[in-house]
Amino acid sequence: MQIVETIGNLELMNREKTLFLCSKKTPIGLYEPVFQWIDSLTSKDCVACFNSTDMESEVLKALLVSEIPTILFVMNRFTDVNNLQIERALHDNRMLIVVLKRDEPRGSGLTPKLRNQYVLSICQHIVCGYINKNGSIFSLLVGRDNLRKLVDNSDLGFVAAELDRRYIRWTVAQDKVLLRMYYMDMGIHAIHKQLGRSYSAIYTRIRSITQSEYSLKGREFEDFVLNLFDNQVGKLLVLKEWQGDKSLGKLKPENNKHPDFVFIYEGKEFAIECKWRKILGANLSKELFPEKMLKNYRKFCEERNIPVTIVLGVGGEPCAPELLYFIPLEKIDAIVSHTQSIIDFLNDSYSISSLLP
Repeated sequence: MQIVETIGNLELMNREKTLFLCSKKTPIGLYEPVFQWIDSLTSKDCVACFNSTDMESEVLKALLVSEIPTILFVMNRFTDVNNLQIERALHDNRMLIVVLKRDEPRGSGLTPKLRNQYVLSICQHIVCGYINKNGSIFSLLVGRDNLRKLVDNSDLGFVAAELDRRYIRWTVAQDKVLLRMYYMDMGIHAIHKQLGRSYSAIYTRIRSITQSEYSLKGREFEDFVLNLFDNQVGKLLVLKEWQGDKSLGKLKPENNKHPDFVFIYEGKEFAIECKWRKILGANLSKELFPEKMLKNYRKFCEERNIPVTIVLGVGGEPCAPELLYFIPLEKIDAIVSHTQSIIDFLNDSYSISSLLP
């Protein structure tokens, strides 16, 4: 494992360091003991961590907000360049970002293990949250005498998330505080201390009122497609259904599997699924038309007797794609098998007349 770049205070590498480790799948109930440990730290400590899982991300934010000297290890390149807390920590000389380069054959899958081994070798202490006995971390920690466990893994009582004892709805004022702190990259622990709500309640609320960049781009392209219909058809067209792709945790409604829009035009129904991609990859079946998705659309088409068309935007931005394709569902197999070119479905004029029944 090689260091290819360092950003920030290189003197932190000479400090006595504690590495925080935690398995990828972390029960929400672990947040409380982890953040209690962080609150016990001072500016005399120095913590090394990663930022590749939800828990690691929250630990990093809590360390930075608490102004604990921190060393962040990342692979290949540092990407979180717009993180406000990282920017402040670098400015105050209390952070070092170490960029590591993989030194095993690409595709061998050894990078996480080699990374962990390297960082373990340069840290004097180890603090563990939940460690899955079947995971890769467990074997690296066996027999180490510099290890501290925040939770006894044999005690499953911590798995249950703590209850939100306030039992009251989220107010507009609380949502404003939550969103401001969330977009300032302050993390779930700082929000917990500010609002007094449980970690599980905050985690759920964040997921319910924020969207990933991927989701936002999808919604932006949906708006673009709707504007095409509004501008060219107007009052003759009725938007009957608009799927919101809502979810909370693992709970998702069945109609998330349906196309985005169902329209009625002159008494006839038709459905539209919207997709935008920055570029078209070589493997359309995997990246654009996975069989599971097509199966859902075919089932929808058969059960409701409604034709489905994929409206695909490529390049530019979701609100202004460079290319626009109208692909009937029944033609996708021919495109995937290369018996017909996707170029045959390019719509140069951005006219939606061919979509109307």
